[in-house]
Amino acid sequence: MSSPGYALFCPVSMACLLLEPRWTMLILCEMYSGSERFSDIQRGVPGMSPSLLSRRLKEMQQSGLIERVPGSRGGQASYITTPMADELRPIIGALGDWAHRNLDPEPGYQALDARVLMWNLRRKVNYAALPNRRAVVKFTLTEAEKPDYEAWLVLRPGHGTDLCMIDPKDEVDLFVQADLRAFTEAFMGHSTFAREIDAGRIELIGDAAMARSLSKWLIRSRFSGDPQDMLHLDHAAE
Repeated sequence: MSSPGYALFCPVSMACLLLEPRWTMLILCEMYSGSERFSDIQRGVPGMSPSLLSRRLKEMQQSGLIERVPGSRGGQASYITTPMADELRPIIGALGDWAHRNLDPEPGYQALDARVLMWNLRRKVNYAALPNRRAVVKFTLTEAEKPDYEAWLVLRPGHGTDLCMIDPKDEVDLFVQADLRAFTEAFMGHSTFAREIDAGRIELIGDAAMARSLSKWLIRSRFSGDPQDMLHLDHAAE
């Protein structure tokens, strides 16, 4: 493995050669968040074509970053990170923290993706701050000159969260109607849910207790610096 212009005796050069191929670190981030199946990884990095994702996963296997685990009885295979890749987790996280503090987020807000936002929200639920019962939250996210995007989170204490793109036909406990940018800024920590709600860019209709406690049960991105995120990670590891 070599690359013109790299002094490969330098460990930093060697690390760049391993991690620079486009999407590699984003694939690792998605796997760190719990995705193991090909289809789940693709949902977390939707800008990749299936063929490119397949090729990149093979390259990451060859480099020792991930392992492919065949499915039982012909089932779908899984992909897991190796100990070598797990050592990178705090490093990639620190890189994200640095970017959040120092880089202008505006270019990212010009290319928002409601699907990616909802895919992340489904794993950011703190059930300790919710009633111990099944609940359904409907999100309607708006963006100028685009059709409204609708999705449902089905909250099931003890069983996890389901993300539905088609109406599950259940009674909705809480309706969240929001400008996509406003909600994303609050989630990422460039704003707050309270500020966007006060400004009318996020509207909550339905269960009053769930609406009041939104910022407690819906945990913001780890890059927001929200201490609740660490609580969520601690519980997720149990």
